[in-house]
Amino acid sequence: MLLFLSEGTMLDMIPAKVKKVLDSNGLEALEFEPGSTPTVEMAAKRIGVEAARIAKSLLFKSKDGKYFMVVCPGDKRISPSALKRAAGSKLSMTDPDETERVTGFRPGGVCPFAVSGVEILIDAELGRFDRVYPAAGTDATGVPTDIAQLVKATGGKVVDFSAQGGLE
Repeated sequence: MLLFLSEGTMLDMIPAKVKKVLDSNGLEALEFEPGSTPTVEMAAKRIGVEAARIAKSLLFKSKDGKYFMVVCPGDKRISPSALKRAAGSKLSMTDPDETERVTGFRPGGVCPFAVSGVEILIDAELGRFDRVYPAAGTDATGVPTDIAQLVKATGGKVVDFSAQGGLE
């Protein structure tokens, strides 16, 4: 859904299911011009924070078809062995089409809010910041939150990937 601003600029609207979760958890998304936050680097620049504070949401699938979303600092990669220990099986990253089909969000706007059938694993490393910024379902949003609010709003569980030697 698109909204036209008075200057004629289009603004992607936050999906209703995400807005409902945000509202019920006292969270409010920052909204920007379309296409302004699809990558960690672009989101960090647009919001005005370091890349580590961008909480990227990545979707993985196990061999038995179970989905896991990992929410981690934007400047980190989590090793396959740490993912395997956290999920209990080997995981593979989903492709863009499968990600959109499962989450309802296109890459660049994937978020941990209002997803179903997906186990959400929140990297404990996000807890070192007072504010982190996951997307809100579009490539032009960021939600100022902290790890406690993120856990509450998503139903996710905190995983200490660094204790497992899993951050790169």
